[in-house]
Amino acid sequence: MNKKQDIVLDVLDKPKASQWFILSLQHLFAMFGATILVPYLTKTNPAVALVASGLGTLAFLLITKGRVPAYLGSSFAFIAPILAAKASGGPAAAMMGSFLAGLVYGIVALIIKRTGIKWLMKLLPPVVVGPVIIVIGLSLANTAVGMATNDTNGNYSTPHILTALVTLGIVIICSIYLKGFMNLIPVLIGIVGGSLFAYTQGIMDFSKVKEAAWFEVPDFYIPFVSYTPEFSWGIVLIMVPVAIVTLSEHIGHLLVLNKVVDRDYIKNPGLHRTILGDGVATMVAALIGGPPNTTYGENIGVLAITKVFSVFVIGGAAVIAITFGFIGKITALISSVPSAVMGGVSILLFGIIASSGLRMMIESKIDLGDKRNLVISSVILVLGIGGAVIRVSDQLEIHGMALAAIVGVILNIVLPHEKGAKQKETTTSENTTPKTYAS
Repeated sequence: MNKKQDIVLDVLDKPKASQWFILSLQHLFAMFGATILVPYLTKTNPAVALVASGLGTLAFLLITKGRVPAYLGSSFAFIAPILAAKASGGPAAAMMGSFLAGLVYGIVALIIKRTGIKWLMKLLPPVVVGPVIIVIGLSLANTAVGMATNDTNGNYSTPHILTALVTLGIVIICSIYLKGFMNLIPVLIGIVGGSLFAYTQGIMDFSKVKEAAWFEVPDFYIPFVSYTPEFSWGIVLIMVPVAIVTLSEHIGHLLVLNKVVDRDYIKNPGLHRTILGDGVATMVAALIGGPPNTTYGENIGVLAITKVFSVFVIGGAAVIAITFGFIGKITALISSVPSAVMGGVSILLFGIIASSGLRMMIESKIDLGDKRNLVISSVILVLGIGGAVIRVSDQLEIHGMALAAIVGVILNIVLPHEKGAKQKETTTSENTTPKTYAS
């Protein structure tokens, strides 16, 4: 009863017109830093990423019948695969791979609708997903340090490393000491503070912002208009296995959202609908040239603090994100942020992603004294972080993270459990609620 009284706006409540914009803007701020960091790292257009996140969120709300207040933004899990796909076949290959990864969600949703959820939980236990999440974070470590240390020509730069350290310090201080909503946007505060410091170091250029028009159509990358899509098994093997991780992330977010909003979204509107919504959001992003989307833990945190659960507020944030994508000066400002600033932010974010995988294993009570668990996690970590590649032909390769995920799933299926361990693992998975992990 008290919980209901604490709710400011329930899921289907409409906010007052005077409050709607501010409430929606909070969600935009919460997702903004992470969502624009992904296109920055993958060399895609940040304006397109904003539009993609907004359209993807609206599609998700529509598919889930307006019952699930979740915001979807750019997925960190796809950074390394997108870079690998671009190196292999260019931007067109990356977009095709993203679309196919979203299609996998649709297939999984259909299977869940017909068979239930237990098989998915068995396929993706914490002993597989935890190490793969660690791989996502640590495989990007060199990228973060390189951006923090080097100038645009790849040479060591003292102003750049100082800017990165100041940015990192701001994000850490905000994460530890700020309270309430401000504690949810340390990345955004760090980017702003780091950019101001970068200006004092002479590495922040506002000339593009002055030259940019207020209204500007984003540089969309559309199939059959900007390029001709081509199917490739190599791209499938680079991109599609990442869905193994993002599906688990989706389920974890949904279970946390259940507790925050006091609903059972696994049953109503159903996990099949939320997974389908996530997949359609990723396909929509791929069709306009944006990075794949995923549910955001940051926005679940906003719900928990504000007690504003309204899907109309989430929809409002999506509309604002789309609008921002068409404002040229905002796009130019995002593009002007120095790599050192993003490098400083990335040092912490990528480390948090890796730590989230470790936390998942600890909270799920994965016993590394069990040789089976030790083998699975060890093989995943070395294959993924080491960047192992299996080259079947010139057009067919399985890269680091994808290879690690595939091998992890296979090992989990074929390796026998130690006597008594299987029952213990089953009991643990039934009694442990997945937490919200990094986006």
